Amino acid sequence: KNISHEFQMYGVYLTEALNDTKHYGLYIKLAKNLPRKTLEEALNFTKGYYGAKNKARVFMWKLTELKSKKSL
Repeated sequence: KNISHEFQMYGVYLTEALNDTKHYGLYIKLAKNLPRKTLEEALNFTKGYYGAKNKARVFMWKLTELKSKKSL
């Protein structure tokens, strides 16, 4: 794939870290539009969450939770 921006590379990193290669576009969009700190928090939570069958689902849940806390 053609990766010409840093946020695209980070989106691919998220995709591979979460083992969700069907949704490259989603993670690239998240990397472009959301603060890196928020994405890192959600990813670190997901990596520490053992026993998750679907890491991508846990990541999206935590990301939604973090975004709602920051908007309050």
